[in-house]
Amino acid sequence: MLKKTVGNWVDGDRFFNREDEIAALREYVQDGTHTLLTAQRRMGKTSLVRELLRGLNGSPGIKTCFVDLEDARDPADAIVEISVASRSLRSIRRRALESPRALLARFRNIQVGGQYEEMRFHLRADIHVGNWKRKGDRLLRDLTRGSDLVVLAIDELPLLINRILKGRSDRQQAEDVAAADEFLSWFRRNAQEHRGRLCFIVSGSVGIAPILRRVGLSAAMNVFSNFELKPWSRSTASECLAALAASYHVHLPREVRDVVCDRLRSCIPHHVQQFFDALHRRLTIARRSEATLEDADRAYREDMLGARGRIDMDHFEDRLKLVLGPNRFTVALELLARAARGGLLRPQSIKDYRRILDAAHDPAADSLPFVLDVLEQDGYFDKRREGYCFTSGLLEDWQRARQGLPIHPLSGT
Repeated sequence: MLKKTVGNWVDGDRFFNREDEIAALREYVQDGTHTLLTAQRRMGKTSLVRELLRGLNGSPGIKTCFVDLEDARDPADAIVEISVASRSLRSIRRRALESPRALLARFRNIQVGGQYEEMRFHLRADIHVGNWKRKGDRLLRDLTRGSDLVVLAIDELPLLINRILKGRSDRQQAEDVAAADEFLSWFRRNAQEHRGRLCFIVSGSVGIAPILRRVGLSAAMNVFSNFELKPWSRSTASECLAALAASYHVHLPREVRDVVCDRLRSCIPHHVQQFFDALHRRLTIARRSEATLEDADRAYREDMLGARGRIDMDHFEDRLKLVLGPNRFTVALELLARAARGGLLRPQSIKDYRRILDAAHDPAADSLPFVLDVLEQDGYFDKRREGYCFTSGLLEDWQRARQGLPIHPLSGT
């Protein structure tokens, strides 16, 4: 029984397929290979890692920990998050030293409250810009003190690096690059020092490669093996739709499943689930159990491209803006609009836009290569000899709808 979901990550009976990818990642872990998990957005990277860790938890000689750095602002925050998330894996002595009550003796004006938030608060007071490397080194030494292999999954590392690079403003400063380099060097050194006892899996909702290339820090991740998580094949997406239909007592004919895959073009797991959710909602309201091509067309146009789908598209754009900043985000929107209007973003169109920015003395002109790199990494564009085209039919149609351009009907409707 496969349950539908359109949330941030899934596990257990909400997790579908990816057995081959989990097996490959498991082999990486058992070999002690540090892994950089890359994929387009909404591909299910976090779900895959959590499902992998869930399966590894029962394996002898392996301990696992999932660390979310989404809210981390600087290296000290990162050390705090690793410390809190890994507390159950560390020695009793170290846990006692870092318990809220022990820290309270050193910060008497702070009251003890909720367990983890209070621990995070006290640790953040104890770990700062002057000692985060020393504290982090001691933490990882303690984690790897035993004979077990420790698998440390670090989620949203790219967001943290991006925040460090931005510093206190949207304009990048030399000291911000130096701070990012310092943290990545620390990360790289510990990955090498504890190889065989500590295995890192790094992932995030934005791609780290363009961010590092822009500031010349790509070499900082060369101890990591790249593992690309690709979209589902059409057959896998169709199987998922069929499994969801069976779970909710819906008849989803093959031709309906085919046009869903045709419309999405890139069968990103989240979008497949989102499409089924829109279809199922319509059938429930109509008190019917069999979906038609017309149902699929209306679910796509009125739900996925309508107000309900806006939430998901806002998430895409929020992450894009977070990485690019306001000025470069405006450039990205114009490039997406040009691709939607022309069906393809040709080199000449990019040159024409560059001339417009140069004529206006807009410093964002120099960021065009970086913006295109991010759009490609994040799954908006595929780069071809003749130009950039949309990878996802859904993302292309969103841009066409935004430009007031017609959406082509699903085949067969």
